[in-house]
Formats: sequence, structure tokens, C-alpha cells
Amino acid sequence: MAEGIIQVGPLGTVTATVLLGIVAVLAAAFDGAVGARLQGRRTLSGAAAPVWEGARLLRQRRRTIVAADSLLWRIGVVGLLVVALLKVAVVPLGAWTVADLSVGVVWFNAMDVMVWALVWLVGWGANSAHALIGGYRFLAQALSYELPLMFALTGPAIAAGSLRVGDVVAAQDELWFVVWMPVAFLVFCAGVVAFSVWGPFGAAAGKDIAGGVLAELSGVDRLLLLAGRYALLSAGAGFAVALFLGGGSGPFAPSWVWTLVKTLAVLAALVGVRRLLPVVRPDRLAEVAWIVVLPAVLLQLLLVSFVVVQ
Repeated sequence: MAEGIIQVGPLGTVTATVLLGIVAVLAAAFDGAVGARLQGRRTLSGAAAPVWEGARLLRQRRRTIVAADSLLWRIGVVGLLVVALLKVAVVPLGAWTVADLSVGVVWFNAMDVMVWALVWLVGWGANSAHALIGGYRFLAQALSYELPLMFALTGPAIAAGSLRVGDVVAAQDELWFVVWMPVAFLVFCAGVVAFSVWGPFGAAAGKDIAGGVLAELSGVDRLLLLAGRYALLSAGAGFAVALFLGGGSGPFAPSWVWTLVKTLAVLAALVGVRRLLPVVRPDRLAEVAWIVVLPAVLLQLLLVSFVVVQ
């Protein structure tokens, strides 16, 4: 167990689940408020919109598709929320964590790869052309963002000399990694947006294919998938704080408060990206990711390695 990190029991797991849910709801409310503001409507009504939409979807009947693979379909839908919680399990909330794994950074990346399978299952299980195209789009996008994301995760681990998230946080006592790893930080944040099927990386749920992986979802299934996207964004924002923003370090307040404040700040930026940037076609994303982003993050990694060796 990392020095200064306390691994909590079952009650801590419940607390982490509740906190993830609250942060995800806040993200949805912020997204609704920004959307309402841009459309000239009342900000408060926009913030409350996710609540009313959630209530509407809970009352709505599930759509039934002929020859759909309901089991795989529902595994994909529910799985995104489960993966988000498993990601959060290794994120320290101040001095506490659910699982102080010696390979916490690798664990987070492994859960990201699980998202590939889950989004694909949502597209495949629906037995719908639009959903299937959405699933293929996500796989094409994942092939573009995964390698840069993996190398972005590697930078803080090399600088800390450990794959344990608590050690990475402790290594930032004097200087946050974002200061001398800005490329890795930006690439990681872009990866979070991508695996959340969000904003410029939301082609898998594009309007041009009738909503893609969302096309055939209704009722509680649609609600769970939408909640899973916000939960993944929230988990990614929390991990960005641990890897690059010093975790719970900060003056005048307990470390867990600083962790939440930083997480909400990063999350607000990630949610706002949806309103600022257009959706990128997967083929265009592949060009930029492989020709520009991957070499840039490798150069960042080379710099980190050089500094650590010196």
C-alpha cells in the first residue's frame, strides 16, 4: 500500500459509488445549463432538464427489436456504468482509495479497453444497421486514440517510478506533472472524451446515423447508457487529477475537498468541449492521431525519460 494512502472497506466502496453518481449528475446538469444558455433559455431550466429526462425515460417502455441479442445488448448498456466505477476504484480521494493496486495505472487502461467491447456490444446486440455502424465507428475511433492515450498514461508512471496511483500523486508534492507534461495531459483528456463517446469524438452516436449506438435504445436502457457516458467522463476527470494535477494537494482545505474541486473543474472543461468543437470523422481522427498526436506524445515521453534518468 502506498505511503499515506488508506484502503477503505465495503462502506468506502458504497461511498465511492454514491460520489460518482453525484458527480455524474452534476456533469449532466452543467451540460444542460450550458445548452440552455446558448439557446437563450433559462439556465436553471436547462440544469433541471436531465432530471426530467431521466424521469421520462424511466416511464418509457423498452423498445423491442426483432432478433435482437438482448443479453449482449443489455450487458453493453449496463457495463459502461460498471467500468466507470471500476476506474474510480483506483483513484485516491485525498488519503482514501477503494483499491490501492500496485498496477493502478495499468488497471485504468485495461478498463478503457473494456469500453471497446461494451460499446461494440450495444451496436451489435440491437440487430440494427444504424447501431451496428455506430459500433464500427467507435472501434475505428478507438484504434486511433488508444495508443496516444496509453503513452500519455505512461509519462506520469515513469516520472513517479511506479504504476501505483498513490505513488504518482505523492511524486507531485513539489511540482504537478501537468506543468512539464502538458502534451500528455491534453492527450489524456482527449482520450477521456473519446472513450466516453462525447463531443468531437461522438461519431458513434452521430445524428447522421440516427443516433448510432443510441438509435434503438429507449426507456431505462437509454437512461443507463447516457448515465454511463457521464460516469466515464467523471471517472476520467478524477484520474486526470491524480495523474497530472497533484491529487488532493492544496492549501486551507482537506485533501479530499481539493480532489473533488479539481475533478469538477476538469469535468466542466470536458463537458464544455461538446459545445465548442464539431464531431470529427473517424478517418480524419486517424490521420491526426497517428501522424501528429502519437509522435508528439512520444516526444513528451522521451523528455520525461530523459529528466528521470538525469
